[in-house]
Amino acid sequence: MRYVSTRNKSEHVSSAQAIERGLSVDGGLFVPEVLPRLPKGAIGELRGMNYRQRAVYVMKLFLEDYTVAELTDFTNRAYGPEGFDTPKVAPVRKLDHRTHFLELWHGPTCAFKDMALQMLPYLLTAATAKNGETRKVCILVATSGDTGKAALEGFADVEGTKIMVFYPRDGVSDIQKLQMTSQEGSNVAVCAVNGNFDDAQTTVKEIFSDPELREELSKSGWLLSSANSINWGRLLPQIVYYISAYCDLISSGDISEGDGVNFCVPTGNFGDILAGYYAMKMGLPVKRLICASNKNDVLTSFINTGVYDRNRDFYTTISPSMDILVSSNLERLLFDLSGSDDSETAGYMEKLRQTGRYEISDKIKSALDDVFSAASCDDEETKAVIMRAFKEHEYLMDTHTAVAYGALEKYRRATGDETVSVVVSTASPYKFCAAVLEAIGETPAHTGPELIAELESASGVPAPAPLKALMGKTARFTRSLDKTELKGEVRDFLK
Repeated sequence: MRYVSTRNKSEHVSSAQAIERGLSVDGGLFVPEVLPRLPKGAIGELRGMNYRQRAVYVMKLFLEDYTVAELTDFTNRAYGPEGFDTPKVAPVRKLDHRTHFLELWHGPTCAFKDMALQMLPYLLTAATAKNGETRKVCILVATSGDTGKAALEGFADVEGTKIMVFYPRDGVSDIQKLQMTSQEGSNVAVCAVNGNFDDAQTTVKEIFSDPELREELSKSGWLLSSANSINWGRLLPQIVYYISAYCDLISSGDISEGDGVNFCVPTGNFGDILAGYYAMKMGLPVKRLICASNKNDVLTSFINTGVYDRNRDFYTTISPSMDILVSSNLERLLFDLSGSDDSETAGYMEKLRQTGRYEISDKIKSALDDVFSAASCDDEETKAVIMRAFKEHEYLMDTHTAVAYGALEKYRRATGDETVSVVVSTASPYKFCAAVLEAIGETPAHTGPELIAELESASGVPAPAPLKALMGKTARFTRSLDKTELKGEVRDFLK
């Protein structure tokens, strides 16, 4: 299988080359030239597998230049009991007869990014070997909270690599910040950015697209790559858990094979929900994909109107991983819905760069409406959802999951759709202790990791061991820079 850029489909690369590069030199994102289909009988076969085996099966469809033996070794190491606190890896929790939660936060950093970022280091280091690459790899990450820690955990002390993470100074929770800034490892660096996530992400993409810097670093023996979901090796493992969840719903008797299922996804950079779209395109019976936004509802507005407009107020919310106005992975969706029209896709991205706004064609809007719905929840609505689920079902959820559950409820009220639905639960509630405590009627008495014990006492829900281990840790990294200083920071890091 070959991969092409969303902005230039004439250049073909292998999956190993796409994963190694992360971002195309033209600024586009790599996508499969043709999406594979699930073979006939695949769901029945996958039902009898564990999560690691399902991951090998699905990823092999996209990675022709990786062997089954390699992928088996990678998945055993990525999703083993040392990192995940349940053998199911991504369990499906039933709330009622029509609502389920796909819990993606049972890994080492307690967020859904572990599902991909425990796998990416193996895919990437194998890719460099397959491509005959002799340079070392520097991973640059812009994070709105969870990607940073998950990437640091995955790449810490991986031979032949360094990793540098940038996060918005005032745009992550205390727990997220401490997770990143206390990271151990001789090859890691973390830096706050004086701005929001979009400032960090845009600057990192500019660094990737700077030919002079790329050449300078290459001469010094360094290759830049990405652990953000702009890297296909980050996105691919996320497709697996949609297919796995569907198999588990059949096995539990909640659906029959062939039944349509809705997925509601808290969405910021559009990678998580895009993975669900690709699973649907492969043949998974997905009826609707419901895009959930917080007060930064640029994606909800786009899906409802066909106009993407980042020229709006930016809000810092209690669901900070969704505080994003420029959703990079939307470019991949536009490319697919346009019929792989790279010039049309590039045109939208250029309009976004120049004016901060674009409007899609009637053809793309019609295709969008066939699959996607959208709704948003503000902070007060989010807290009300957390309280209601905790009181009525004794289920404690984080703020991002609550945004999605609230959006699903709004969708159901608007449409009357009673289809069995899966809320994609993206983080442990213990990553956002203060907001969750307030939501269940408590007044936080502490800050930082002390809040973990406070929430545990108030809720009666055990906290994950990796987060409890933060007690007593202090920050290694305390620097805060303007976005204009990031390029120099990267240079200094790689000297």
